[in-house]
Amino acid sequence: MTEKIAKPFLKWAGGKTQLINEIEKSLPYKITRNKFTYIEPFVGSAAVLFWMLNKFPNLEKAVICDINEDLINTYRVIVSNPNELISILKIIQNEYHSLDSKQEEKKAYYYQKRQLYNSRIAEKSTRAALFIFLNRTCFNGLYRVNKTNGFNVPIGSYRKPAICDEQNILAVSDVLQKVEILCGDYELTLNNVKDTSFFYFDPPYKPLNGTSSFNSYSKDEFNDEEQIRLRNFCSKLEKYGHKWMLSNSDLKGKNPNDTFFDDIYSNFRISRVRAKRSINANPAKRGELNELLITNYNYEQTLQTA
Repeated sequence: MTEKIAKPFLKWAGGKTQLINEIEKSLPYKITRNKFTYIEPFVGSAAVLFWMLNKFPNLEKAVICDINEDLINTYRVIVSNPNELISILKIIQNEYHSLDSKQEEKKAYYYQKRQLYNSRIAEKSTRAALFIFLNRTCFNGLYRVNKTNGFNVPIGSYRKPAICDEQNILAVSDVLQKVEILCGDYELTLNNVKDTSFFYFDPPYKPLNGTSSFNSYSKDEFNDEEQIRLRNFCSKLEKYGHKWMLSNSDLKGKNPNDTFFDDIYSNFRISRVRAKRSINANPAKRGELNELLITNYNYEQTLQTA
């Protein structure tokens, strides 16, 4: 039996699976030559993490971090108690699929589970199962909360979504054994830096317009001040001699006069790459658009020119 390769167990707005090829082209040269630590301070669905773990045998250690406590709880439960999580997910999946022809009951089931999730009374494994269930069944796999930190995404229109992928959860549990999992602000990761660390930042994207924001990821908004604080952190890493890559929205591609990122990252290398955007309430507005990849090293140092 072929060993299953771990892949993201969540759907995620802005997930980086579609950017992997561009990220690979832009990695620093020495990343495949020596043992190194990979640090992802805004982990989300961890598409880049799983790809890095599979791609680079010299990856000695990985550190992930996120401010979303329920997301981090889910990662930790997968590491420590995957079989209990799978058992709970199987029960939820069977109950939900049995309501396939009963749309009103199906909706009631979803909103009942959402209410239980928001009550925050469930123990850790059940809470992780509810997190995965809501992610697999809500509209477009969004994670969005209100000012009181209540998850408020409505039910999606999937007939029989895969809620429990047992093989993948076990594969994820296996690869995460070599990953340190932190919960909190991204600056926590600085405590885990070694001389051979490489950072990949995928923060909440700055919206292209007033109606395209999906960055209500926590009750505290990731606004322009937060984007600048992140730039300052990246500048600190630069002074310490660490390599990093950061992705964000291409504001200038939408509005030639909006040079926010071009200005604040003017001391670094900014590349515009094509990415698929599938999260939009209007299907006509889904498709390819530019995103930014910003690095503190030149492409002459990347894998492609090694």
